Parts: sequence; structure tokens; C-alpha cells
Amino acid sequence: MLGLMQQRPLLISTLLTHAARHHGSAEVVSATGSGGVYRTTWGETERRARRLARVLQGLGVQPQDRIGTLAWNDYRHLEIYYATSGMQAICHTINPRLAPDDIAYIVDHAGDSVLCIDPGFAPLLGGIAARIKDTVRTVVVMTDAAGMPALDLPGGMRLLCYDTLMDAGSDDYAWPEFDENTASALCYTSGTTGRPKGVLYSHRSTVIHAYAVALPDVLDMRATSRILPVVPMFHVNAWGIPYATALTGAALVLPGRHLDGASLARMLNQERVTMTCGVPTIWLGLLQHLRSSGEKLATVKRIMTGGSAAPPLLIEAFRDEFGVAIEHGWGMTELSPVGTYNAPKPPQVGLSGEPAVRHMLKQGRVLPGIDMKIVDGDGRELPWDGKQFGDLMVRGPWVCSGYFGDPPGSACDADGWFATGDVATVDADGYMEITDRSKDVIKSGGEWISSITLENIAVSHPDVAEAAVVAAIHPKWDERPLLLVVPRPGHTVDPDSVLNMYQGQVAKWWLPDAVVVLDELPHTATGKLLKTELRSRYRDYYGKTTT
Repeated sequence: MLGLMQQRPLLISTLLTHAARHHGSAEVVSATGSGGVYRTTWGETERRARRLARVLQGLGVQPQDRIGTLAWNDYRHLEIYYATSGMQAICHTINPRLAPDDIAYIVDHAGDSVLCIDPGFAPLLGGIAARIKDTVRTVVVMTDAAGMPALDLPGGMRLLCYDTLMDAGSDDYAWPEFDENTASALCYTSGTTGRPKGVLYSHRSTVIHAYAVALPDVLDMRATSRILPVVPMFHVNAWGIPYATALTGAALVLPGRHLDGASLARMLNQERVTMTCGVPTIWLGLLQHLRSSGEKLATVKRIMTGGSAAPPLLIEAFRDEFGVAIEHGWGMTELSPVGTYNAPKPPQVGLSGEPAVRHMLKQGRVLPGIDMKIVDGDGRELPWDGKQFGDLMVRGPWVCSGYFGDPPGSACDADGWFATGDVATVDADGYMEITDRSKDVIKSGGEWISSITLENIAVSHPDVAEAAVVAAIHPKWDERPLLLVVPRPGHTVDPDSVLNMYQGQVAKWWLPDAVVVLDELPHTATGKLLKTELRSRYRDYYGKTTT
């Protein structure tokens, strides 16, 4: 027997129509490329998204066509998010920080028929246009007529102006109803271990994810919230925030392309932002600016950080100097992306000092709807004791089952578990902590050493700005940790002083055998340490130093 409840599909357009109908005057604020601010509302955003759907129809866009974007966090990009998915097309956000070769590959692999670009990416497009001419038939530049760049495109590829198209468009479009399992958006992984792979989200997965991240024990979104996602809209749908803010009627503040500490501090304060989200490198830059300028954060109460582990000094500095809580989340492109969040349960409410910071280094508890487990090398599930660590597996309604172009279910095991590639522990209260990526864990003398733990200790040194720990081949122990550090501006790093930081914090056999001081460390297109390059460069370090 089935329940006697109405069958209404979970569609992304319903999030926007809800925001327009019940929170129509709630603000959507966007930084512009010229340094100004564009102000609109959820009501106006919904109207313009309908107009854009008509424009795209006029360009020949059909259901399930892929619409690529090379754009920052701004109001036009938000309109594209909703217009494309609402008309049954697929919004394909492209990371402009990837290598041009990878960008050309994924545009071609995705089969993008229309490409919407920020004018600042015109040179990038010009460099790859010849490679994508058989796929892309129209390029729409997200600007007004005065801001149109000069672009020499291959024959058959149209160059159009976003604002000109919108000015001539009609907003009489009506959002259609269709199967909630229809594909809605496409995002490619950063491709650090091979070609980028496409993750194809559905309307159903996106709406459920929006409900989950808005929960009190996650982002705690409400109509009075003012959220600024620093995480780019081209990176896993800005962690779902453009959808969750519409769901709750929260004000959405979009920072554009200027993400330096001074620009962020100004926008956070001017727009009375209550919560912001992004990777640790952003917050290190903001912290440096606040300290040097003497500015405070007037309204920000919480920062969600993810992508990599936030060092303890960052958590302590924002808490003690600015009264802002930094809270860990964890996820990946294949998880839409949020899978866990570090919100307290009763036992953690009274924690203070070092125990509180130690707890906040954990990536948190699973969101309702997600299940997780850790397994050993033979696939046996390990206990949640906070000590044993193994390969992290997840499953749930917003977890990838197969990559774009591959069969459904091909990315999971027979029971539907997805292997994340992370190594983690889980404590008795269900708090997961990433100890490494499976390819980054150091196996020394048959024992595992966590590179993340060693990195967090290193960056607590007053002279160290950034640190990476990689496995280097060792003639006796198979692998040993090698610590690579970058000094803070104007500082000099004493290797022995850094190694002394580990005393009493880790087992002696965990200590790096050497410290190498570098001017900089390589990063991926999403700001993460590029461990693949570092492992390749330094894997034979101990062999070279012992001969």
C-alpha cells in the first residue's frame, strides 16, 4: 500500500519560486567587476531567470543541453544556475583555474553547446576556441554592450552580449514540471590524478542537499541570515549555498572575483554578513589583513571551512581575537559536496581551550541522509573508537553513483558504497576526522603516519606560513615523512625549531626526518596543495641525501 500524499517533483525551480513568492524582497547582493555593488532581490532574480530561459530557448537550447559557464560569483551566474536547470538544460560550471588543456577537454567531453563567460576570461577562451569549435556554437559574454571584449572566434561560433539578449527577452516563461531525477548540473573534478571526471547532479539530489545544509546543525540558515560564499560558484555549486539560501529566504552576498583579505573584510562588514564559507587559505589571508589593518568583523559569527584541514592557529585566532567560530565541514565533488559538519552534541558543548580546538579539527558528523563507514585494506569495517583509521566510504541520495559518460552505479561497490579516497577515524560520538588522502598517507615500517597531523603542527610554528608533508622513499623504512615549509613574509625558518614543535604531540617515529624550506608550494586549481607534484619532486630525497 502506498501513502496517499501528493506527488510533487523536487525541482530546483521550486526553490527559486518559493524564494520569490515568500521572500521576494530578500536581498541578492553582487560585487561587480568595476568594483561596485549590484543589488537585486530573490523576486527579481526569479523574474530574470525566466527571461533568461526564454533567451536560451531563442538560442536553440533544448532539454538536457549543457550550458557551460566560466564565471565568478555574481548575479548573472546565479541567473544562469536557475534558468538552465529550470528549463531542463544542464548548468556546467567550469573551473577557470584549471589548465587550458583541461578546460578544452571538459568543454568537449561535456558537449557544451553554449558557453557563458565573464569578460575577464576572454583571453582564456581565445586560446582554446579552435579546440572547442565543433562543440560550442554560441558564446555569451556576461556583461553589457560597453564591456564586450574583442574576440576572434572560429567560423560558426556566435559571440553575443548577455545584457543585450536579456534586454530584448521576455519574462513570460513558465517553469515546467518533469521527473525530479532529471540531470540539473555538471561539475568536473580537478583532475589531479588524471583527466577531470564529470559529476552529474539531479534536481532531486540538489534539493535534498539544500535542505540538509540549511539544517540547524549545519549552516543554520534562516530568513534573517546573510550568507557570503567565498567558495566559487564554479566549484561544486558553491557548496550548495545558492540553492539553500533560496530555500530559506536568506540574503545571498556574492563577492565576485576580488577575494583578497581587504576586499573580503570590506564586503563582509558593509553587507552585514552573518556567515561565510570557503577554504583555509582564504581565511589565512583575511586573518593577515585584519591583524595588519586593525579591522574587526562586525557581524560575522561563523565561518565554514573545508577543502583541507584548517590549522589550529587559524581556529584559535578567529575565536580569541575576533569572536568568530571556524567550523569544519567535509565533502567532495562527488557528494554535491557536503557530507559532514562539525556541530556540537551535548558532550562537546562545555569544551574549552585545547580540547575544544582539538575537537574542532575534526571534520564532523554526517548530515542526515548520508551514511559512512571506515574499512581496512580487506574491506572489513573498523570500529568507531577515534583511533583506528581506514578508508572512508559513503552513500546517500546526493552521492555520485557513476561519472558522466559511465554507467550508473559504476563508481560504487556492489552495496552502493562510494570510496572517497580519504583515510579517516570516527570517534564514539560519530565525529569523523580525515587523517589523510589514501594516496598521501605515509607507510613507514608497516605503520601509517598522517601527513595532515604533521602539517597542522608545523603551521602552528610562528615562522611557518604553509607546510606540506610527503612520503619519501627510505632504504630501511620504505617511506619516511619529509616536511616542506614556506616561511611567513619577513621570517626565517629554523628547521630544528620546527621539529621541536612535535615533541610530546606525536610518537617519535612520526617525526619528519628532514625539513626543506621553500619559497612557495604548488597548489591545485581549487587551492589545495598539489601533493602529486611534491611527491614526484621529492620521492627520492632521502636516497639522494644518504649517498
